[in-house]
Amino acid sequence: MPYYLGIDGGGTKTTCAVGDEATLLATATAGASNIVRVGEATSRESLHTAIRQACAAAGITPQQVRGTCIGGAGAARPELARVVRETIAQLLPAPIVVVGDMEIALEAVFAFGPGVVVNAGTGSFAYGRDRQGRTLRAGGWGFAIGDEGSAHWIGRSVVAALLRATDRDAKTAESRLAESLLQSWQLNSVLDLARRANSIPPPNFAALFPAAISSEDRITQDTLKAAGKELAELAATVIGRLFPGDEQVPVPVGITGGVFRHSEVVRETFYNELRRLEPRTQVNLQVVDPVEGALRMARRTASNHN
Repeated sequence: MPYYLGIDGGGTKTTCAVGDEATLLATATAGASNIVRVGEATSRESLHTAIRQACAAAGITPQQVRGTCIGGAGAARPELARVVRETIAQLLPAPIVVVGDMEIALEAVFAFGPGVVVNAGTGSFAYGRDRQGRTLRAGGWGFAIGDEGSAHWIGRSVVAALLRATDRDAKTAESRLAESLLQSWQLNSVLDLARRANSIPPPNFAALFPAAISSEDRITQDTLKAAGKELAELAATVIGRLFPGDEQVPVPVGITGGVFRHSEVVRETFYNELRRLEPRTQVNLQVVDPVEGALRMARRTASNHN
């Protein structure tokens, strides 16, 4: 029986799925493998760990895999795709296809059909395909200048808002939110928090996201609502450019990523804001895992290769 392997190589974690022709057999998760963020060595370690663990859970060896697809932020760039392909080829036989994270997300939600997928994970983007097969992206410009509504953006925004609030009221430095953020980065004071936030290279703001969603502090609630609105604007941008004209034709919208999965506030705000901006949208709030798209593309790649 042929087996296939799909990988979602993210900036926080790497998910690997093994399946046969029709069934998902096993998944495994390892550390970050986004080569731009973590470098080649860490990326290799995470990919190899996820592949070995997923194959073991499925009861197969890596050499039994008939086709592989990996999607990741920036992975479609030729110079990075070559490195990623060579890394995976150390364990898996050909064919191995490397695509962007947008492609596996769109595949997971819509397969071949039209629609817009909005991803909010470590980073963020909106990516759509119209009825003629044309595609368009909005956002996804990276954590330093974009990724609005992402876990990184939320973590950074919460820190900034907390420090501003501390300027107005020193007691904010002793709040539960401040304590939770300090614990996340293993720090002792708000001054340490500011120093870490401004350090070079930049810290892992996405690591603060769990603290943000577990707090009912006004700072975090306002930030999560702002994230939902930012993500809705990304979606509306793609819809407006990719589906102009007939306001009566519905536009399907799907969502992926840990921010949507773990924050009801972000989901609800996103839905309400997008419906306000684009009433013709049909929004499915069931969060889809992009690795499902990678596995589907792996099956298709192997079939085309044969």
